[in-house]
Parts: sequence; structure tokens; C-alpha cells
Amino acid sequence: MSVSAAGPVVAMFHDEPTGSAQYVVADPGSGACAIIDPVLELDRRSGTIATRSADAILAHVERQGLRVRWIVDTHPHADHLSAAAYLSGRTGAPVATGTEVTGVQRLWKGIYGLPESFPTDGSQWDRLLRPGDTLELGGIEGRILFSPGHTLCSITPVFGDAAFIHDTLFMPDSGSARADFPGGDAAALWRSIGEIMRLPDECRLFVGHDYRPQGRAVRSDSTVAAMRAEHPHLRLEETAFVRMRRERDATLPLPELMLLALQVNIRAGRLPESDAEGRRNLLLPIGAFSGGT
Repeated sequence: MSVSAAGPVVAMFHDEPTGSAQYVVADPGSGACAIIDPVLELDRRSGTIATRSADAILAHVERQGLRVRWIVDTHPHADHLSAAAYLSGRTGAPVATGTEVTGVQRLWKGIYGLPESFPTDGSQWDRLLRPGDTLELGGIEGRILFSPGHTLCSITPVFGDAAFIHDTLFMPDSGSARADFPGGDAAALWRSIGEIMRLPDECRLFVGHDYRPQGRAVRSDSTVAAMRAEHPHLRLEETAFVRMRRERDATLPLPELMLLALQVNIRAGRLPESDAEGRRNLLLPIGAFSGGT
């Protein structure tokens, strides 16, 4: 947990299989909180869905006497299913994401061959957030930065002195996000990182993943000043960064859950509708991407 007199209280929940960092950010004065980037577990061997991470978040909320006012996905994730719909059902809180998610929906609607009736207007979310929009969290006003590059719709919520920078930068020993997924752009990622680094030096930065290189303990937060001083990718010029990112991304395998996860995450974490027998089925588009092992 990270506590600052200048801003909200932040609790992190780490999902070890995917390295995902999930957050509860709370206004200590009112007890209002937001849940950011929650994980829904999928066992791809058995097709079983589990809610361990989300239930741990709910238990924390209850222990601390918090009230969930928002559930925010910073982007449709490629490495895990979103638990936003599950948590909304349990808490009644509205679900929000960036307004450009409609472009991601259109991309993946084509990849999955979804029916014409599948909506790509973002109506699966309760609120679509534009750059500069605000989210009230008790006595703390949150604002939204538009941070494309990893995806074309990524956002960075900033509550007080706490910015949730998702898949832009990771910790200094872990680099930056890949930008080779559909809609990704390494140059846009560079510009998004630049905007984040113009936040005040003391602003706390909470990353979206920590893969624990060399088996070290989980680390999920830093500051603008510390990132600027320690992160090797920030020492590059834009051209060198873009070249490094493209060369590196070309060597990376696709996330194991990507083709299963995106069809859920473009629905705001809702599973596909049940078929006539009451089963929910996930699609696996064959040949949609090259580079399989």
C-alpha cells in the first residue's frame, strides 16, 4: 500500500500468472474509491472462469469500509480478461474506459467475424472518458490523460498525486509496453510517455504490470522524478525509442490469452451470450495472426 499526505491511498493486487497490477485508489476523507484494471481468471485448459483477484479486491473494500464509485479499465487488455462487469454487478458501480475504445471494437469485430449486430459504439460501458474529463472520488478530483500507443484507446487516470500509467512504462528494470498489437503505434507510445513525464516530479506512477525480473519482489510504483533518473528507455531520443520498440516487439510472442481475452474485453468484461444449450463459448480465430510457435 502507498500512502501520501497529498493524495489518495492506493492498494495494489498482483496477479502472478499474468504479472498484472490491479488497484484500489481511495479518498481517505470520504472512503470513496475506484477499482482500476481488475483481473478475471481464465483457465484455458478447462475453460473455467474464476474471480479470485476480484474477490480479494472486494474483501479489501469491505475491510477498509470503502464505497466503490468507479470501475475503470485503462484499455482492453490482451493478457487477461477484465473483471469490470463482475465487480460492477457486485457493487453497482459504473464501468468506464477511454472513448477511443470504439476503434478497438471495430478492429476486433472484424478479426473475430462478429455479427453485424455487435455494437461498436462503446455502449457496453457506462461512461466513455475523453482527454481532460474528470472523475470525482469523494474529495479528490481525477482527470484523464489520453495515452495511446500500446493500444489506440489507452487512458491514464490521475487522481491527486497518483497516476495509473498501465502499459506505457513499467519499472526501470522492465522497460516499456509493446506497441505491435492491432492499433498500436510506437511513436504514439513515445508521445504518451512524454505527457506522463510532464506530470509533477513527486507524482506517483503506478504501472500496469510487473513481471519480477530475476525473481525479485513485486514492484509497482515509482515517481516521475525517479523514473526520469532511472529508466533506460527515457534516455533515448524518439527515433531510437521507436526503432528499439519495433525491433523488440518483432521478437515477442503473442500473449497466451490474447485471442480469448479481447472478445470479452471489448464487451467491458462481459462474457459472450449463452447459446441455445446455455453454454457461453469463446471464439478462436484461426490464422488471424502469424508468428505462432
